[in-house]
Amino acid sequence: MNTEEKADNPLKQQLRSVIFGTETPQGKRFDIILMICIVLSVLLIFIDTIEHINEQYGQLISIAEWSFTVLFTVEYILRLYCSLNRLHYARSFFGVVDLVSILPSYLALIFPGANVALALRVLRLFRVFRVLKLLRYLSDGNLLLKAMMQSSRKVFMFFFSVSLIIMVLSVIMYVVEVAK
Repeated sequence: MNTEEKADNPLKQQLRSVIFGTETPQGKRFDIILMICIVLSVLLIFIDTIEHINEQYGQLISIAEWSFTVLFTVEYILRLYCSLNRLHYARSFFGVVDLVSILPSYLALIFPGANVALALRVLRLFRVFRVLKLLRYLSDGNLLLKAMMQSSRKVFMFFFSVSLIIMVLSVIMYVVEVAK
C-alpha cells in the first residue's frame, strides 16, 4: 500500500474497492447492477424513438432516463472522488466516455437545441467493456484516444468529406423522389 492509500479515509477505500475492484464480491455485484442499468438505459433510448410508444409512455421513459442519468452522474462523481489520480481517470478513455454519456442530458436542459446530442448517450454501451472485465484493453483504448487526438485534423477531414458525399447523395435522392 502506498502512502496515498494509507492517507485515504476508510469510506474512500471501501468505495474504491467496490467501484474499481472487479474481483471483489461487492465489486462484481456493482458491475452487474451497472451493466443492467447501462443496457436498460440504452434500450430506453431506442424505445423512445418509436413514435407510438413515445406518445403513450414518453413521460415515463423520460423519468426513467433521467433516473439513469442521475445514477450515472453520481457514479461518475464517486469514481472521481475515490480514484487515486482524479485527473488521470477524468482523461482516461472510460472517464471521457462516462462524461460524454451524461453530459448531453444536462446540455439539453441549458441549450434546447442540444437534443441532437442526446444520441451520444448510446456511448454508455462503451461502459459495458469495463464491466465485462476488458480492462486489459484499457491501455489500447487510451492509445486509440491519443491517436484520435493526434490525428484530429485527418479525422475531421475524413468525416467532413463523408458528410459532403452524404449531403450530395441526399440531394440527388430528393431530386429523384420529387421528379417522380
